[in-house]
Amino acid sequence: MSKTLRIGGGGGFWGDTEHGAIQLVEKGSIDVLIMDYLAEITMSLLARARARQPQAGFAPDFVSMMERLAKPLADKAIRVVVNAGGVNPLGCRDAIEAALKKAGVTLRVAVVTGDDVMPLADELRAEDSKEMFSGSPLPKDLWSMNAYLGARPIAAALAAGADIVITGRCTDSALALGPLMHAFGWGDDDYDHLAMGSLVGHILECGTQATGGITTDWQDVPGWEDMGFPIAECSADGTFVLSKPDHTGGLINRQTVAEQVVYEIGDPKRYILPDVVCDFSNVRIDEIGPNLVRISGAQGTAPTPSYKVSATYADGFKASGTMMIAGRDAAAKARRTAEAILARSRRLMTARSIGDFRRTSIEVLGAEETYGANARAGASREVILKVAVHHDDKEACEIFSREFLPSATAMAQGITGFAAGRPKVAPLVRLHSLLIDKSRLTPRVTIGDRTYDVKVSTASAAVPSADAPPPPPAAPPAGPLATVPLIALAYGRSGDKGDSANIGVLARRPEFVDAIDTSLTADAVKTYFAHIVTGPVERFPLPGLHGFNFVLHGALDGGGVASLRHDPQGKAFAQMLLDAPIQVPRAWLNAQGPLANFAASEGAAS
Repeated sequence: MSKTLRIGGGGGFWGDTEHGAIQLVEKGSIDVLIMDYLAEITMSLLARARARQPQAGFAPDFVSMMERLAKPLADKAIRVVVNAGGVNPLGCRDAIEAALKKAGVTLRVAVVTGDDVMPLADELRAEDSKEMFSGSPLPKDLWSMNAYLGARPIAAALAAGADIVITGRCTDSALALGPLMHAFGWGDDDYDHLAMGSLVGHILECGTQATGGITTDWQDVPGWEDMGFPIAECSADGTFVLSKPDHTGGLINRQTVAEQVVYEIGDPKRYILPDVVCDFSNVRIDEIGPNLVRISGAQGTAPTPSYKVSATYADGFKASGTMMIAGRDAAAKARRTAEAILARSRRLMTARSIGDFRRTSIEVLGAEETYGANARAGASREVILKVAVHHDDKEACEIFSREFLPSATAMAQGITGFAAGRPKVAPLVRLHSLLIDKSRLTPRVTIGDRTYDVKVSTASAAVPSADAPPPPPAAPPAGPLATVPLIALAYGRSGDKGDSANIGVLARRPEFVDAIDTSLTADAVKTYFAHIVTGPVERFPLPGLHGFNFVLHGALDGGGVASLRHDPQGKAFAQMLLDAPIQVPRAWLNAQGPLANFAASEGAAS
């Protein structure tokens, strides 16, 4: 059994820089390299690619990377675990084996399959299977349908002697948990260990987001041009130390790592995975040296009896175009231009007996329209106009596309930025999420000429019920008060889960928690985002990290590529919320108070 296992996160999405994997292999002293390639929309795109060409359906970037790294991986005995297989993991294996042969390197490649749920689609429709959030029925024509498998099949592949493990759809965190289960012999009921191993994967899965990338205090992070990728040195007890290769850019401290812990976690006490239900509410992050933190405190309970399944399908067509508009009254010119483009398109559609658009979106970027009532922009003299449309009939979107560019000569002066040409018309892809009993799927490992089933634990529990209602907000501070923006007290990070946005807000100092608790209630956040949130807002405490996680339901216009917004994943929501007003004791702004530096630099008292 290894004393420790060093896992490097070499990429956070399909399209991430290949430099991450190269950096970790060359100077990371790692035992395992993991890379995350898949998202819901990626699966649908890969499914369409395979429909056109049976040999396609996986991430070709991984193959070209392996051609370059094959020899150093073999020389250093570094194992690789990736979900680059997409909807054709066996095809990905064939391409990797060809690349290894070309490089003159012998490595054993294993494939994990069993995530494809398309063969069960008709059965699920007959059973009246419902979408897990909206309750809608399963659509008829699906592009892809895949279950999120867990970590046990990856561990089994490594136990069979694989040097490279290629999966289709699995949870992102399983890429790290599988090697840890194999290295340390963790059982399927070692729930606290499985929760810690899942936390390793959760932190590594987005690459440099764990080493200072997209952190709130961006100005403190050096070396963006050569960011270090994260390395977790893991112990058998589940604790781990996070670092990055020496002499690389980035910053690892309590804040930068805590932001990644809260990224897209929903209810931190019930982060549901196939292997374990994790409780991240009391995770602890301790700084133990420059760019070194030790992480502990995650706990786990038995998993649920179901896999989550993501299906994708086309729901009509969409088109989106942008242009720059400059000069006095730029925002007003942009709005009139957008309205005229849509009116002209509708007039031509009516002439052809085509009904109205299902949805339209007008955003004037630079005028702070995404902030709603919280906008502060003055009379900007340059803006970017974005107009998007959605229709069941492709011809309607094509009319919009053709009428977008003529605005340059027919409408406002100062219109420019048409180098990309007409807006592209494309299918609008939606996500349909559902649950399926684990007994209906059989994960398999193929290595060499052998394929065998992987036994997945049937121990399970029902979806954990909610705790007692959270305590009421803390009482307002006593004495004279001042108002400061949330960013003076906290840092945060936001992202998406389907049509819901997640915003993690973490106090800069423990004594700030009560002030945040008082002012930043769920109702206050819903009011702040009233211009975009259509559902409820939930607030979950994070006592271990001194903060809260907010889930904004119905906040993303459908989310992902189904959304017509410029920010379909809520990536900017934390930055927006960090300007929310928070009441604090006025004494905090005094020369000896905890906000003295902020008061001096911002003049924040009110």
